[in-house]
Amino acid sequence: MGVTGRVLRGGRDTVPLANASVVLHWITRTSGGPVDSTRTDARGRYRFELRTADIDSTGIYLVSAMFDSLAYFSPALSLTDRALVHVEDIFAFPTTSNAPPIRLERRLATIASAATEGTREVLEILELRNTGATTRITKDTLFPTWAGRIPVGVGQERGGQGDISPEAMRFRHDSIIILGPIPPGAIKQISYAYTLRAGVRTLVIPIDQVTENVNLLLEDTAAVVTAPRLEALGVQELEQRHYAAYRAGPLMPDDRVEIQLPSTGFRSETLLPYIIAVLAAGMVVALVWALRRKPPLRTQTHSSRLS
Repeated sequence: MGVTGRVLRGGRDTVPLANASVVLHWITRTSGGPVDSTRTDARGRYRFELRTADIDSTGIYLVSAMFDSLAYFSPALSLTDRALVHVEDIFAFPTTSNAPPIRLERRLATIASAATEGTREVLEILELRNTGATTRITKDTLFPTWAGRIPVGVGQERGGQGDISPEAMRFRHDSIIILGPIPPGAIKQISYAYTLRAGVRTLVIPIDQVTENVNLLLEDTAAVVTAPRLEALGVQELEQRHYAAYRAGPLMPDDRVEIQLPSTGFRSETLLPYIIAVLAAGMVVALVWALRRKPPLRTQTHSSRLS
């Protein structure tokens, strides 16, 4: 089976990338590694020959091309019993560390209802777009490829899955910073989560840069949202849970997106440990009282007559 494709250098002019290092990878859930390697010809083309292609397991094949110190990957290959498989063109770009600017296209926040202890979990998904002609990279942790604000006072911040790995994210001073490369072209998604402590009734989503759209999904459907150019989208069902949906935007720096969360109210299950403890203590007292109780008077009188 043959695997063929092209590597192109993107930018202001798209041209074939000659003599680029290209690697064919085989990846499973638990392992992975290179299968073969080659270099592109003068037209940016390459070809691999797979003598024993694995098309039945859950693993995938993909191709990577190295250019200007970065690896660019193809989508997963769809291998069948065909004699020749064509890979989508791989576009590689020169790298820059101080430009181009990265635009925040969309910010989605999903806020769960309060847990038993009163805390709420929040998941945010951001869509970033590099509108320039070079891949934005970072020099070091002091110069991220992108940074943005997160709500003040939240806890347990952690990175999630997306186009940029959690290892390339940092949380610092109520901000998230991205250290991974962001190439031009398709939107890149990042995700992260955090926890609102029990008793928090107001959540403010900080807008520190131009944001095309903000979407909110609130499991507490009685929550009240205020934001510029706000649109209510009704209640939506996701994975058998119901969320009130809202959309706002475009938003400018210092615009305010505020969510007033309902009180967690009284939850009887929070008293269960105390109820069990009280019942257990009452049973112990009753047992002690029963063991110390004197015999009834009628039993004492009957015993005296027998003597």
